[in-house]
Amino acid sequence: MSNMLYITWIGIDVRTSIKALRRERGVSQAKLAEAVGASRQTIISIENERYVASLPLAYRIARYFGKSIEEVFDLASGES
Repeated sequence: MSNMLYITWIGIDVRTSIKALRRERGVSQAKLAEAVGASRQTIISIENERYVASLPLAYRIARYFGKSIEEVFDLASGES
């Protein structure tokens, strides 16, 4: 998937397409945060590679966009 950011967390690269999905749908960070029960700061941190979403939050974000977790969050082998 293009438009994914890499987030390194305990030696694991996590790519996320949240920012691209939000932009495609015209959804603000605040609206997404409210819809998934998170703070806007959490959404910002995920998008800016400072925080990796918990599994429950990742599920809620993916469900919000009508995607699977794997379509929104992708664990990379670190061999990029």
